[in-house]
Amino acid sequence: MLGVLHVRKTLSALHNQELERETLRELLAEPYFVPAGTPVFQQLQFFQESGQHIAIVMDEYSELQRLVTPKDIIEELIGEFTTTIPRGAGSHGGWDDNGECIVAGSMPLRELNRWLHLQLPTDGPKTLNGLILETLEDIPDGDVSIRIADVHFEVLRSDDQAIRTVKIFRPPEASQKQQKRAQQ
Repeated sequence: MLGVLHVRKTLSALHNQELERETLRELLAEPYFVPAGTPVFQQLQFFQESGQHIAIVMDEYSELQRLVTPKDIIEELIGEFTTTIPRGAGSHGGWDDNGECIVAGSMPLRELNRWLHLQLPTDGPKTLNGLILETLEDIPDGDVSIRIADVHFEVLRSDDQAIRTVKIFRPPEASQKQQKRAQQ
């Protein structure tokens, strides 16, 4: 690996029509490598102190595993940053007519519990992705169904880093609670 090439610097050079091999080499930033087992809070602290915004994660055999940014770490800890409109009180709990709901794997468990009137455990992982990964002890390769705390989940989309999209099936208990609220 020669270095990290930042898009903004490259576009600036392209705009000035200086995009030649030598110019590209000058624009390369020295890569920052981090061992795969580095604790996340230690890595966040390094990002904050050094001003680095990208780390290249290497395994024990010095093979590239992935790139990680401060945003990646923060989203894994507290959930995905989103620009979507918040769900209103009139969204009838998020369930569709079939008693199903599709959510991002990065959704925080506390928010999911409030929104869908569930009782998923919150004493461990903080996101749905973390809860499912902890239960499976692996990232699933394909579609997987799993039951946690009487809630049935179906993993719809995942990649080599995380579970991205999950379908949740409303448990009978949540369905009854929602009907009682509607009657009041």
